[in-house]
Amino acid sequence: MATRHFLTLLDLSPAELRDIIHRAIALKKSPALREETLKNKTLAMIFEKSSTRTRVSFEVAMNQLGGSALFLSPADTQLGRGESIEDSAKVLSRMVDVITIRTFEHAKLELFARHSSVPVINSLTDDFHPCQLLADMQTFFEHRGDIKGHTVAWVGDGHNMCQSYINAARQFDFELVIACPEGFDPDDHMLQANKDRVRIVRDPATAIAGASLVATDVWASMGQEEERRLRIQKFTGYEVTTELMALAKSDALFMHCLPAHRGEEVSADVLDAKDSVVWDEAENRLHAQKALLEFICTKH
Repeated sequence: MATRHFLTLLDLSPAELRDIIHRAIALKKSPALREETLKNKTLAMIFEKSSTRTRVSFEVAMNQLGGSALFLSPADTQLGRGESIEDSAKVLSRMVDVITIRTFEHAKLELFARHSSVPVINSLTDDFHPCQLLADMQTFFEHRGDIKGHTVAWVGDGHNMCQSYINAARQFDFELVIACPEGFDPDDHMLQANKDRVRIVRDPATAIAGASLVATDVWASMGQEEERRLRIQKFTGYEVTTELMALAKSDALFMHCLPAHRGEEVSADVLDAKDSVVWDEAENRLHAQKALLEFICTKH
């Protein structure tokens, strides 16, 4: 059986993604279902970027399923001393059962996966953040049911989260309206490939009007700190406020993958409002990743 990786949402079928979402919901509701399904399994976590939610959720997920997790940073491994990605992949995949990587260039993740004999999971790259989308979709399913046929508004940078929302629109069958300033669009190839369900506007109010879900993220992601002042200028008018949320459906949810900068990409009153589900969304990283780990460890 070929090794199954999870580098983007497109690596799994729509049916498989829905199965994972429903399994995550079940695991959250009934902890007894865990039954140490990953007993004696080991997850290696290679992180070149800082992390709170991703690291904690993966480590706790493996622990709750009866397995264990090893945290590896470049400073602690031979990767930081020049060992090739190919060689590291071949060695690690002979010792552990699954590997998750948080890095900058998506191409590095793909290269590692090509040389790994065990499943590789994308914990975040500059291009995609699929594990976060599993949690986001789980959160919507829990609060509003299946997202199929709904309209989602993305407000902000067309970066990894936005591009994962494009893939989610395709896999979960919803419409995505992206509001971003010129020069911060997502990948054009992705837009063209999904033009039947994804479009760009420049006005956040236009994007949010009638949406069932409004999502955003920080304007300067990890590795872009030097651009922060310029980005704040470019993104003026893109803060998700109470006034903008009032244009969405009356029961629209607000999501943010966190950490958030109150008063920049989102106002404090929106982040803390009753229709903000950011804390459920954060918790669901744990449950969605438990379901993902179970799935991917039994499909290779």
